[in-house]
Amino acid sequence: MMREAGDKNRLASLKPRLRIDFGEGIRLGPGKIDLLEAIIETGSISGAGRKIGMSYRRAWLLVEELNTLFTAPVVSTSAGGAHGGGTEVTPFGLNLVAAFRRLEARTQGAIAEEFSDFSGAIAPPQARKP
Repeated sequence: MMREAGDKNRLASLKPRLRIDFGEGIRLGPGKIDLLEAIIETGSISGAGRKIGMSYRRAWLLVEELNTLFTAPVVSTSAGGAHGGGTEVTPFGLNLVAAFRRLEARTQGAIAEEFSDFSGAIAPPQARKP
């Protein structure tokens, strides 16, 4: 069956929001992964927090949670000195980010495949009832 461009656009707008539950209220989701990516970009927890609109305290707590979730560190920090401290995502953390993003991409592919028959039935945003 031939699909119209609008059908493809509606299907492409379906996005997964993944959260992996490790039990006891500990989850790995897009917020922590975004934080790790911001740390990679900025080299600091405070800079990463600013970049994604998160307080330093919240960012620090999430980094601590990530570092206790696994047996290998996800983020390493060095104390400040004459040239300031620094933060970096470890190789383990880089692999974690990559795995999460791959899982998102695979999930996006599964959504496209499973919902392709429904793409023509997805109402455009302006037609949806509040």
